[in-house]
Amino acid sequence: MFERNVVAYRRGWWVFGTGLLEPIFYLFSLGIGLGALVGTVAVGGREIPYPVFVAPAMLAVSAMTGALTETTFNMFHRLKYAKLYDAILATPMRPIDIALGEISWALARGGAYSAAFLGLMAALGYIESWYGLLAFPAAILIGYAFGAVGMALSTFMRSWQHFDYVGFVIVVLFLLSATFFPLDIYPDWLQPVVTWTPLTQSVALIRELTTGELSAATVVHVVYLLVLSVAGSVGATVRIDRLLRP
Repeated sequence: MFERNVVAYRRGWWVFGTGLLEPIFYLFSLGIGLGALVGTVAVGGREIPYPVFVAPAMLAVSAMTGALTETTFNMFHRLKYAKLYDAILATPMRPIDIALGEISWALARGGAYSAAFLGLMAALGYIESWYGLLAFPAAILIGYAFGAVGMALSTFMRSWQHFDYVGFVIVVLFLLSATFFPLDIYPDWLQPVVTWTPLTQSVALIRELTTGELSAATVVHVVYLLVLSVAGSVGATVRIDRLLRP
């Protein structure tokens, strides 16, 4: 499955690379541009420059979108129209092989974006702690969690119009998951809701690693994403099996 996707993208590598540009544009326009007006933001009881606050969020977003692109839109085309998985299941491969292969490919895509973005953060001096080295495996975990859940949900889609819901959810998560402003500016009743969204947990994990502000909450973020990854993998495998088995 993974090898098939490598071959398929061999002549379209530039499409693969375009997903990296969006978080970079946001970092430069809002993180650096708007950051000149904002100044500093409080994180863990100390003030950090606004670009240092925004950059980890863009890294988490990069891992999320890279994985979701493969396991939602592209996966739906292979399942619904290309009938690729029907052909694969005619071989000794099993539904779980398809699920893990697609998620692995999504991880490769999200991991490539994350590595490039993390390198940019390091070059710009936006990583303040050696714990920032752990931001890359953390981004891989984020990609796995979103990729697995996205793949499971894609099996419920019946037409391309249903992906409008996916786009809507991504935009809401992107704008409201403490990406551009701290969580404590929300009303008290809304903070618990925002806190437990997947992207808020992801952003918090990356931000704590790159700023060195680790706490017990860091473990909670990791456990949250692990549970999401397992649940998504199991869900995707079960759904593919039900859809494709005669």
